[in-house]
Amino acid sequence: MKNIFKLLAFLPLLTACDDLFEPALENNRDLEAMYKEPSYAQGILANAYIILPYETSPTSDLATDDAVTNEISNSYLRMATGSWTANNNPVSQWQNRFNAIQYINLFLENVDKVEWAKDERISTMFLDRLKGEAYGLRALHMYYLLRAHGGKIADGTLMGVPIILKSEGPDADFNHARATYSDCVKQIMEDADKAIELLPLDYKKFEDSEIPEKYKNIGVTNASDYRRVCGEEFRGLMSGRIALAVRAQTALLAASPAFQSGSGMTWEQAADYAAEIVEKANGGGGCGLDANGLEWYTLADNDYGTGGSPAEVIWRSSTDENNTLEAANFPPSLYGNGRVNPTQNLVDAFPMANGYPISETSSEYDAENPYNKRDPRLAKYIVYNGGKQGPNDSEIITGTYGTNTDVVNKESGRSTRTGYYLRKLLRKECNPNPQYNTTKKHYTARIRYTEMFLIYAEAANEAWGPQNSNGHRYSAYDVIKAIRTRAGLGTDNGDAYLESIKNNNDKDKMRELIRNERRIELCFENFRFWDLRRWNVNLTKLNEIALGVEISKSGATMKYTPLEVENRKYEDYMIYGPLPFAEVMKWSNLEQNVGWK
Repeated sequence: MKNIFKLLAFLPLLTACDDLFEPALENNRDLEAMYKEPSYAQGILANAYIILPYETSPTSDLATDDAVTNEISNSYLRMATGSWTANNNPVSQWQNRFNAIQYINLFLENVDKVEWAKDERISTMFLDRLKGEAYGLRALHMYYLLRAHGGKIADGTLMGVPIILKSEGPDADFNHARATYSDCVKQIMEDADKAIELLPLDYKKFEDSEIPEKYKNIGVTNASDYRRVCGEEFRGLMSGRIALAVRAQTALLAASPAFQSGSGMTWEQAADYAAEIVEKANGGGGCGLDANGLEWYTLADNDYGTGGSPAEVIWRSSTDENNTLEAANFPPSLYGNGRVNPTQNLVDAFPMANGYPISETSSEYDAENPYNKRDPRLAKYIVYNGGKQGPNDSEIITGTYGTNTDVVNKESGRSTRTGYYLRKLLRKECNPNPQYNTTKKHYTARIRYTEMFLIYAEAANEAWGPQNSNGHRYSAYDVIKAIRTRAGLGTDNGDAYLESIKNNNDKDKMRELIRNERRIELCFENFRFWDLRRWNVNLTKLNEIALGVEISKSGATMKYTPLEVENRKYEDYMIYGPLPFAEVMKWSNLEQNVGWK
């Protein structure tokens, strides 16, 4: 599907070889050409897919308390240690998101004029689907703009970004003012609602009985006609389910403490939006969670049919066979560069297998044997001292008694700085050794169902407390119980810690637990940086020192010595990201977020 998009995007640029050096005037095509050539029209919309905002590896996590990198020139390392400015912003979304919106607006202004098919019924269905895609994509790109650049201006007003609903030519007035935050949220929701109305929930093999009533009313009675427009071969495109997810993400952001006062969004609304997609999950586990969702990235070899996905994954990228992530992140002994180093801070966030945080007396945590009887997710997501990795399950020794460059701080630029290596997202079957160069299939999970469940749990707890579902199928407690059960917590004690929160109906404790579960379940997927900011945490938390551990051995006795690995240097105004310096300098109507120069 990715390759199809690229081809469509460049179709307008194709010319005859004879015109390579002396282009013929008649080959300078204008927009009217798209009216009789649907592939040309689709190529315009394809550009909004090509520059989607999703990352294939951890990036912003490196600027949080969850991870550091051994790549000293890394832009996220520099950002976290004092170099984040409006002119140097690795998390900026400004240029690409507005580029995408320009293509989308251009498409929407012309989509009604395109002859999508000779059969008027088929043409109507294509028109609806493509409009739905465009509205859904505009909502998505606007959401990422708002997350990265929304914030308070000097007078304390919460502002969003310019809302641009028309394409802009060379004579346009580009000096746009920022819209209010609430108006941006409203626009995203309106676009998402249009997408949900126009698009199928999923692209699949439809039967005659599943043809929407509105199309039956125009004479579409054969499912093969509907499949021609919305069949499974279109998986990978914006769908109704994806639009529901974008709406839930936007609602959570807007209802969060850093934005709620000026967003017009309540926790109740955010919970309702999340419930609408959560209740459509059918993963076979508790609350409909995918029972295999913990390690979706290991399932890329499975056959899910044309463009399909495991039940955990709402939207994913195409599958590529490579060992790029492994070469970047395997320990040096496995021919990797150990780039992403999980912190001790994150390791300490994983509870014990009995469900208790390690800070609780009932956890039975042993500081002299810290990885024993821990949350099973710890070993799944992080390689710690003595853990196994690689195609031969090689033992990785990060302690100072190790004999190779896997040892903490052994070799600059390759060894771990924290005593830990990344496991999540990696395929252990890969072998970056040039002698073998073994590759495996990978894909990026753009949106996962676990994220949707965590959105619902957070919003429902804030709105109604741990146990009240307000008429929905699940409460916050139900969701967190399902997530922790899937993880393997509390199998011997019924997860007594969670039950104590339920029995006391403790909203504050449940909030703390939900945030920690979100941290664990979504670690290394570029959420933590934004979560800390939307929660409006204090500066001490933003600047929490990234910690590691040095492990020495005397006989059979291990000694664990804490390491202060990296100091964070954020200012209090950095709860909100900046507008690009160059844009503020160019356009007088753009007012910068407070504190940024």
